[in-house]
Amino acid sequence: MMKGQSTQNNQVKYEVADIFHRYGAEYRRNNGLTRKQHYVMNAVERCRTSWYGYHQDKCDQCGYVEIDYNSCRDRHCPKCQGVSRTKWVNARLDDILPVPYYHVVFTLPHLLHDLTSHNKKLIYDLLFSCASQTLLTFGQDPKWLGGEIGFYGILHTWGQKLWQHPHLHFIVPGGAITKNNSWVAPQHRSKFLFPVHALSKVFRGKFIEGLKEAHSTAKLTFSTETRQLESVGGFEQWINRLVARNWVVYCKRPFGDAEQVVRYIGRYTHRVAISNNRIIDVQDGQVRFNYKDYKACKKSWKIMQLNAQEFIRRFLLHVLPDGFHKIRHYGFLANGRRKTKVQLIKHLLQIKPDKEKKELTDDWRMGCPKCETGRLFPYMIVTRFFSIMSSLAMCCERGYGKCSFDTS
Repeated sequence: MMKGQSTQNNQVKYEVADIFHRYGAEYRRNNGLTRKQHYVMNAVERCRTSWYGYHQDKCDQCGYVEIDYNSCRDRHCPKCQGVSRTKWVNARLDDILPVPYYHVVFTLPHLLHDLTSHNKKLIYDLLFSCASQTLLTFGQDPKWLGGEIGFYGILHTWGQKLWQHPHLHFIVPGGAITKNNSWVAPQHRSKFLFPVHALSKVFRGKFIEGLKEAHSTAKLTFSTETRQLESVGGFEQWINRLVARNWVVYCKRPFGDAEQVVRYIGRYTHRVAISNNRIIDVQDGQVRFNYKDYKACKKSWKIMQLNAQEFIRRFLLHVLPDGFHKIRHYGFLANGRRKTKVQLIKHLLQIKPDKEKKELTDDWRMGCPKCETGRLFPYMIVTRFFSIMSSLAMCCERGYGKCSFDTS
């Protein structure tokens, strides 16, 4: 049985792909797009169509086979993040520690948005560098922890209305490893990790210095709107305005148990600018979608209406540069040393190894519509070039582990 296109979630009535199909050609004609933006639009439009080939899923109980189109697997596509998210989170499960976890957010001021549009890689790299160094510096301060902390950083570039809103989400285990290999817990465990006002000042200072260096070495690209910043005088005046702005750093209270931490991390790692289930209606050149109003007292959901051309423009603002890493690991959770450091911390905390490896599944295995008791597992994939991948290879590629049925 071949499933219909875009039927992963039957409750989704409209998709970003529908908007691109209807109004994308006009947008391409009237606007200059980068090569990457062209690629993303094409990928989203063709996702789960015959363009990418198809795959078969087989029931592990009755043998029922269902056929569906392949996805584009682009990180900007609203339909392609489930498997990637589950695979990434499952790879982090061994790193979860029985300590309080904190969610720290660093946000760039609106005054930087025009400059960011033409210097994405430089600004986003600088954001990662300055925010992470700020946290590491506070961790090393004996006043707070006096050791090396570890954390994940996840870049989001959008707000609820799809405007530019570059900010970093850091998931930080509460504690640090000292130079003599002992574990230090936070002083104010139940309230905060580090004082946010002090974090904000240090972060602002590091970022401003990074901008000044980029300007002095001619690494910044200026548009018509930011042309006045090319001169030394104009740039210094702008920097003074930037320093006077409020640089927001926010830290939530610690999470509950380890499972809550894993679920929470999963919600942030592979988000895109807008999910399909937020789109309400696409008619007469207008797009209506839900957004959460964080300024309202109870953070209520409201409805936004945009011209389709403006919707596409805002969506494409958040296309990341080629090869840019939007998830980064730091401190004792940095790649290459994470396994050794986590084992040391678990030893210090006297944690016994868990023989049963747990995984976050999120019901990626669809229930069988025929027998209603079994689960559908990947069986075979046929690419757009008609090459065939075996069921076991497909399961490993998609992060599902070994299939539980005989594929002979």
